[in-house]
Amino acid sequence: MADAGAPKDGTPSFEGERLLVTGGAGFIGSALVRMLLAGPGGPAEVTVLDKLTYAGNLANLAPVIDDPRLRFVRGDICDAELAAAVMRGQHRVLHLAAESHVDRSIVSAAGFVTTNVLGTQTLLNAAMAAGAGTFLHVSTDEVYGSIPMGSWPETDPLAPNSPYSASKASADLMCLAYARTYGMDVRITRCSNNYGPYQFPEKVIPHFVTRLMRGQSVPLYGDGKNVRDWLHVDDHCRGVLLALAHGRPGEVYNIGGGAELSNLELTHTLLDLMGLGEDRIAWVEDRKGHDRRYSVDWGKAAAELGYRPSRSFDEGLAETVAWYKDHPQWWEPLLAGVNGAHPAAGAAEAAGGPTREETRG
Repeated sequence: MADAGAPKDGTPSFEGERLLVTGGAGFIGSALVRMLLAGPGGPAEVTVLDKLTYAGNLANLAPVIDDPRLRFVRGDICDAELAAAVMRGQHRVLHLAAESHVDRSIVSAAGFVTTNVLGTQTLLNAAMAAGAGTFLHVSTDEVYGSIPMGSWPETDPLAPNSPYSASKASADLMCLAYARTYGMDVRITRCSNNYGPYQFPEKVIPHFVTRLMRGQSVPLYGDGKNVRDWLHVDDHCRGVLLALAHGRPGEVYNIGGGAELSNLELTHTLLDLMGLGEDRIAWVEDRKGHDRRYSVDWGKAAAELGYRPSRSFDEGLAETVAWYKDHPQWWEPLLAGVNGAHPAAGAAEAAGGPTREETRG
């Protein structure tokens, strides 16, 4: 396998390699693909495997869709035959495909268990059989539960509280089991809350921004004092690629943003950016099992990988709000599907778009 090179900004290039990215049409996955294919050089081929559920969107890959290095395969990570086929010849695997919305997991947990646990195990089997190289599983800080003070190191026990976080913790443990039982080069990253362009409008920042742009109020859970650490998606992707290139087999790396805010503080910041007042806040009953505070200690990633977040939260949030203001053509068609099926998936099929067979561009 070629050694991952590094351009001037420190992001590994994986020159000449073949990489598989599951969930590569989603918010974080597409940002990762766009980063991998930025400029000349880089991987020889990036294969995206995505089911195109409601949160998967080919429009997220528009900036690189015509890149000859991009190969798109529509399919389910639980499909063992398909997983085996796409895994052949891959040098490294970036596994991001997941059901990820906590509220949806509270309403119905079965799909989260199927995709996040069984799907991960199916991919691990396929990677092992194909002799693929490093398998990097992208997880979440929510697997740790809730922490009243301080920050979680990677050695803290997992204590998930929602069906979503429980399914991700289960996937983490499955990955570590394959590393220890079969000697696979499996690595895990656990990130804090991501934000940035192309995020599906069910998540809090784009949900609030798009509601405010349409003259609506924003629903704020409970007392608004739940705390999250915010991480720009580009910083997260750089951290993931550093772990893929320089991490150690069988290890876990926390990736944080260093920007802790309560949900109320976040809401006030958004209102200020948009020139609006507190009258736009609609207080709603708290979510079931709502974790009070998340905070990861990313000292290990800093020491071993050279990871540092490069984007300040104030700068990143302002740019993100501006992006949603400038791209209504991206998010307006999605709003009809926020509480149901993603309309883009059906539209792709109707237009003869990607099915299980691979497509390029």
